[in-house]
Amino acid sequence: MHIYMRFPGGRQKAFTLSYDDGVRQDKRLAAIFNKYGLKCTFNVNTGMMGDEKDENLPNGRMSLKEMKETYVGHEVALHALTHPFLEQLSAPQATYEVAKDRENLEKMFGRIVRGMAYPYGTFSNQVVEILKNCGIAFSRTTISTHAFGIPENWLTLNPTCHHRDAKIFELIDKFLNNNDRYTRPQMFYLWGHAYEFDAGEELNSWEHAEKVAAAISGHKDTVWYATNIEIYDYVQAYKRLIFSFDAKTVYNPSAVPVYFAAATAGLNITEFTVAPGETLKLFD
Repeated sequence: MHIYMRFPGGRQKAFTLSYDDGVRQDKRLAAIFNKYGLKCTFNVNTGMMGDEKDENLPNGRMSLKEMKETYVGHEVALHALTHPFLEQLSAPQATYEVAKDRENLEKMFGRIVRGMAYPYGTFSNQVVEILKNCGIAFSRTTISTHAFGIPENWLTLNPTCHHRDAKIFELIDKFLNNNDRYTRPQMFYLWGHAYEFDAGEELNSWEHAEKVAAAISGHKDTVWYATNIEIYDYVQAYKRLIFSFDAKTVYNPSAVPVYFAAATAGLNITEFTVAPGETLKLFD
């Protein structure tokens, strides 16, 4: 028997975004994402935030007030306190950068914060261990995969591509047009910095941002548009499913409905939903 995880609603695909630094250009970018029904994880350095007196400036880093207004409906995550090369710091220094940024964000936004993006995309084994000790669930690198796999190690989460990748529209087409029911779940992970769109170049302009959002959006029947932490938490819920030895019965110990598809030897595929706390008989 083959079993394939499905995202909420039985969808095979998920799309997520990650943008760094908490800059004022995030206001314009978040407005575009909201227009197209996209969800983003915005990664913030709380030790480098802007001042409310500068709110009318077109660039620079946002104040807390601006962030609270801009990031409604999206996720806020760590980017380390002062954007250092974490792997160049001592263990106590790196721990402080991560732990203090998390503490600040949780106090500022009144929510539990567990996500992160590595400053400059760099890390080391020591840094990964520090993230584990600080309760971080995932952290994004800057290494493009041009693939749509679900991460095996969420603390070294490699994105699909940057928004200025020359193959971005080719990748979007490939992602949207692969509708084979007998395939594993797919996740398209896009990242960047909002200030890069000010460059006005072919793949680095606000027109390009709008084109990308328009190209990937509008497929809610087949694509789950979610934040990083929403996808992470759902994948963990799927992994917690408990199957009987013959895989004909499943128990869901989590607090959310979990979806999956099962294909028998004859390649007849059946979709299932297991409610929270439910034990479900799949096949006789």
